[in-house]
Amino acid sequence: MHIGILRTDSVRPEWVAEHGQYPDMFARLLTEQDDTLRFTTWDVEAGELPTACDVADAFLITGSKSSVYDDKAWIRSLEDFVRALHATRSKLIGICFGHQLIAQALGGTVAKSNRGWGVGVNAYAVDDTLFKQADGKDLCLLASHQDQVMQMPPGAKKIATNAHCEVAGMVLGEHILTFQGHPEFTPDYARAILSFRHDMIGEERAAEGLKSLVSRQHEGARAARWILDFLR
Repeated sequence: MHIGILRTDSVRPEWVAEHGQYPDMFARLLTEQDDTLRFTTWDVEAGELPTACDVADAFLITGSKSSVYDDKAWIRSLEDFVRALHATRSKLIGICFGHQLIAQALGGTVAKSNRGWGVGVNAYAVDDTLFKQADGKDLCLLASHQDQVMQMPPGAKKIATNAHCEVAGMVLGEHILTFQGHPEFTPDYARAILSFRHDMIGEERAAEGLKSLVSRQHEGARAARWILDFLR
């Protein structure tokens, strides 16, 4: 399977040697489940987009420090491409910013949450009946966001939720799957972000996030299996 990664942000330069760029994180995560996968990356933030919807078997939109409602030309262009993928029923995965961008592009709404930052390992109640790896347990994923999907696009179905984030995952038809959490993150990378954004997040919420890195087990591999089941 050929997966096109639509890169919407860069890792801080001082962290790249240890963690790689975001496409590297996704490639590591997914090839641990299937070493036959191949990847092509488009740097959407720099103005790159695929020339057609069929140049890859599936596409994945990464997270970003940008907000989907920012007035940036590359975000509007990416929304246009999402609408084209939806029209052709092409397979599409959205993670964090990608989750929100897909929702907004297809008629949903996104805004900054008055519940503050979602950080650390979050537990989500899930409807996992769509996946071969269904087991009925909450899904625990690392998170780092303040924006949230407030209203899903028409036809979408919510598949993940918790008290902090009502729409933490959704499916649309048999071709779009999104998660607010970050299956590609590692606890070490999440810890680096928490430390860097400590003042922005706030003392109490940052402390809760750091504690969760010890008290809960991040299940990125489980989410990766669901993603690949969905794409197949």
